[in-house]
Amino acid sequence: MIVVMKAHSTKEMIQRVARRVEELGLKAHVIVGTERTVIAAVGEKRNGAKEALESFEEVEKVVPILAPYKVASVETRPEPTIVRAGSLAVGGGHIGIIAGPCSVENEDQILKVAHAVKAGGATALRGGAFKPRTSPYAFQGLKEVGLELLAKAREATGLAIVTEVMTPHHVELVADFADVLQIGARNMQNYHLLQAVGEQRKPVLLKRGPAATIDEFLLAAEYVLDQGNSQVILCERGIRTFEAHTRFTLPLATVPYLQERTHLPIVVDPSHGTGIASLVPSMCLASIACGADGLIVEVHHDPSKALSDGAQTITPSVFETTIQQCRKVATALGRTM
Repeated sequence: MIVVMKAHSTKEMIQRVARRVEELGLKAHVIVGTERTVIAAVGEKRNGAKEALESFEEVEKVVPILAPYKVASVETRPEPTIVRAGSLAVGGGHIGIIAGPCSVENEDQILKVAHAVKAGGATALRGGAFKPRTSPYAFQGLKEVGLELLAKAREATGLAIVTEVMTPHHVELVADFADVLQIGARNMQNYHLLQAVGEQRKPVLLKRGPAATIDEFLLAAEYVLDQGNSQVILCERGIRTFEAHTRFTLPLATVPYLQERTHLPIVVDPSHGTGIASLVPSMCLASIACGADGLIVEVHHDPSKALSDGAQTITPSVFETTIQQCRKVATALGRTM
């Protein structure tokens, strides 16, 4: 249920109603908007809870949430959420550009790419320190050393760091270095991991699983939100279909569809979504045109020598040209990059 507080309700009034929500066996999520404050009362339906909450003088109305995802729903928060982390701002008209190599390979590589993507228009640096790979014999990342190198790149460029965390026991370690914790597609339904990053107060970038429905995607985000972490970025990175001409199928209709259903910002990953470097620029433009709140793009100064995903990685010069073109599209739509 959504408990809509009357305009000008005091902090004490809001806390009193929130306490009553908890007493009724529900979890209270207080969401402060520009005009009204609402309290999302989440949990199994309790008989009489609606009437009990409506009895408060400071409560304007109590409305059932119809969507299975409660806190993520636009019913709960009609205003778009803006996620901020250092140099990165995503949502509410702000378009964030996250770029960098698939994997952190060495200090020279990550610093070179970090400076290049910043010059090309990136507002955050991506790079994998822990790499989930299909083959156990493929490069698995530099792990903690990779995190330390990402921190050096942030110090050198000022770019916020986005990197993947793979297991619950790595969350605190990665959070010590990263500005945004990324949940990869393979882990979208790793519920213990989602809860662990939810307990942190750092933004989370959640990638859609390759076979996940939109409801499953939003319910995965709900696991993070339910722990009290409201800073969640959704990422469409392509789904597995019968098509074989690209690595995955990148369904950009996901972006406006999600915007009708959730207040969370949505970014697009055209690198994984296509798996083909030559297609990435066009899909970046298409993503901005359909309303995406940001991009996450793989960039390497020498893709042919990249230790992972070189085939889908663009060069810094292609990245810079692409972002210049995207900026024109964004300007035409009245948005900022």
